[in-house]
Amino acid sequence: MSAPEPVQPEQAGLDAQHPAHQALAALAEGGVEFDVQALLRSAPASPLSKEAAVLILFGVLDNSPSTGEFDGCPDNVSADLDVLLLVRAATLRSHAGQPAFPGGKIDPEDYALAETTGEPVAYIAALREAVEETGLDPAGVQILGQLHTLPLPISNFMVTPVIGWWNSPVPVEVVDHNESALIARVPVRDLLNPANRHTAYVKRGRTSHRTPAFEVRMPGGEEFTVWGFTAILLDRIFDSLGWTVPWDKKKMCPAPGYEE
Repeated sequence: MSAPEPVQPEQAGLDAQHPAHQALAALAEGGVEFDVQALLRSAPASPLSKEAAVLILFGVLDNSPSTGEFDGCPDNVSADLDVLLLVRAATLRSHAGQPAFPGGKIDPEDYALAETTGEPVAYIAALREAVEETGLDPAGVQILGQLHTLPLPISNFMVTPVIGWWNSPVPVEVVDHNESALIARVPVRDLLNPANRHTAYVKRGRTSHRTPAFEVRMPGGEEFTVWGFTAILLDRIFDSLGWTVPWDKKKMCPAPGYEE
């Protein structure tokens, strides 16, 4: 197996001039602070945690730009900017039915390939998983860098988020319906719209866990709520880039599947 070849900067063309591309590149290269200290304190890593990687892939929508209008949207977040998400199959043993970024466990083959090519293993694993789950063409993806590795205690993983830019988007779809129920390119403006944001909570006995949440309504009629680890990552990225539009954090809704 050969390593997927992400697009090099000189291949990026005009997309590299997109203001969102520049902001994301600065974040991935460490030029913008990515504040996750509160998350690290609340969810310490286990020494036995497995390693995983996810691809947070931004790009420009082909034909379904955001139509939402609201005050305060950042100038560098255009209506056609999107991010790739999937909804996990309801039959999976962990995180069933939840929206997520493409990604998964880092395999032994990924480590071997990283040693051979010199590429960071998270890049290789995140891109491989995205290809397997969505059918995207890795030749059209420019890897911008990776963020701080974060713990996901509920499934005992240490997850490395990899930031990518989709220079040459191609149609994507569910490759394995046993793994995913939906693949969606979601307009970033719709995620930033305060009308689509709330705080999701999960009650377990006397304890309550809360995360940011984003309500998504796709042109084809599909609706889902992004919450949990994926929503935390999006929320931290948007905050770090100065994209967050003030929203009502006191608007509380139970997380999907945890309604009382």
